[in-house]
Amino acid sequence: MTGLEFHRQLTLQPKSPSERAAIFANPGFGNFFTDHMVDICWSEAGGWHRPRIQPYGPIELDPAASVLHYGQEIFEGLKAYRHADGSIWAFRPDANARRLQSSALRMALPELPVEHFLDSLKALISVDAEWVSSEPETSLYLRPFMFAKEAFLGVRPAKKVAYYLIASPAGAYFTGGVAPVSIWLSESYSRAGKGGTGAAKTGGNYAASLVAQNEAYAHGCQQVLFLDSVEGKYLEELGGMNIVLVYKDGSLVTPLSDSILPGITRDSVLQLAEERGHKVTRRAVTIAEWRDGFESGEIVEAFACGTAAVITPIGQVKAKDFTIGSPDTAAGELTMSLREELTDIQYGRRDDSHGWMYRLDG
Repeated sequence: MTGLEFHRQLTLQPKSPSERAAIFANPGFGNFFTDHMVDICWSEAGGWHRPRIQPYGPIELDPAASVLHYGQEIFEGLKAYRHADGSIWAFRPDANARRLQSSALRMALPELPVEHFLDSLKALISVDAEWVSSEPETSLYLRPFMFAKEAFLGVRPAKKVAYYLIASPAGAYFTGGVAPVSIWLSESYSRAGKGGTGAAKTGGNYAASLVAQNEAYAHGCQQVLFLDSVEGKYLEELGGMNIVLVYKDGSLVTPLSDSILPGITRDSVLQLAEERGHKVTRRAVTIAEWRDGFESGEIVEAFACGTAAVITPIGQVKAKDFTIGSPDTAAGELTMSLREELTDIQYGRRDDSHGWMYRLDG
């Protein structure tokens, strides 16, 4: 199932070069969108069909569409990077495609073939390549998503589904340089439960995190850290990023749980660390181990990782009754070195010996 032929309906009002330049000057994250989007339909009877490139714009839905009532929805996030020679590349999009399939399986949605996923990325870039900026540390954020569109109020998997791909220019995540963040430990809310949807990239997980994120903002923190829902002591993840702890012997530890989203950035970073000779362990980690390890000097660095910021140093954890670190904690040496190596691969500044980069243009 390769080589989708997309029907092309191009917009009659594309943004001008000057309009794009104004957006590139201050894009923020997820504030502006390219001229087009991809749309592929699925039905129980017809499978995947009618692939289209069409102008970016509103999606018409029946008020009884299943997604509006039962939240049967999944999404992905990845970036397109322009290299120095002008070519455009994505970082490990096949891994995003497989994770979308895993999320679909959990949410009782059809699995989009990896080839269709990759075809959709190339199709959008074929008409919106000029939206990939060549400015340093910028990219085009790609957001594939899938939802149940069948108009039916019964509680069962939908028999009609839509897959879309939209894109948004993204500036440098840290405009003033990479800086450690403070995170709030949520002890009142859980992101996901045992046997739930935590390992799927579905909107409900993020909706469940928002009240705790507001709590974090109220305590002067940029992110929220969740613990497990059973015992309330094991590290899970942040609202949208995985966690990694660095020990004084150079080893790295990341929490392991079936309710944590498998992180593509995290796994890539850990692979780079292993190739340098660092021991990497995936296991259950308690918040007490982090607190005691920092106080004893056993844990020397901590960082979060995800698509948007790649690697974010963690300076401080705030909780109701204790803190770990301080706002003045500097970004760790290994943290920043791994970030540099990974972003150099993504932007084509370093040889891609792993075959992680996938060309989207040409």
